[in-house]
Amino acid sequence: MSKKNGKSLYLVALALFLGGVGYLVFSGFSQNSVYFLNVSEALAMPSEKLQSIRMFGTVATQGIAKLDDGPGVRFLLEDKDNPGQTVRVMYRGAVPDTFKEGVEVIVEGGMPQGGAAAEFRAKTLMTKCPSKYEKENRKG
Repeated sequence: MSKKNGKSLYLVALALFLGGVGYLVFSGFSQNSVYFLNVSEALAMPSEKLQSIRMFGTVATQGIAKLDDGPGVRFLLEDKDNPGQTVRVMYRGAVPDTFKEGVEVIVEGGMPQGGAAAEFRAKTLMTKCPSKYEKENRKG
């Protein structure tokens, strides 16, 4: 095997490797890119852009209902800064223990095509529990 053929083989291998890495990076970004919005921002967007988003807000004090046909919950998610802005959310799956009215949550999923009256279908439901992570005020 001559030196020239050996270099060519390394160059071809390097080009294939870099092409593969480039493809993985590109496909990873395009599949995992989702909007991260509050409720007001989501309501202001066109429905075709709401197919895959993360949305955050506060669980409204009314409207929490367990699903009849399995684990999950329906609830109203309200904007943290503008409680008049709400979205109805339906989540199927195990509901976190810290889920309750007034708690901040992040939902990931999408809004089916069909307009503003549609219900947000959450695939993921995460709660934020600030009291658990804040330092306690200790006297003494």
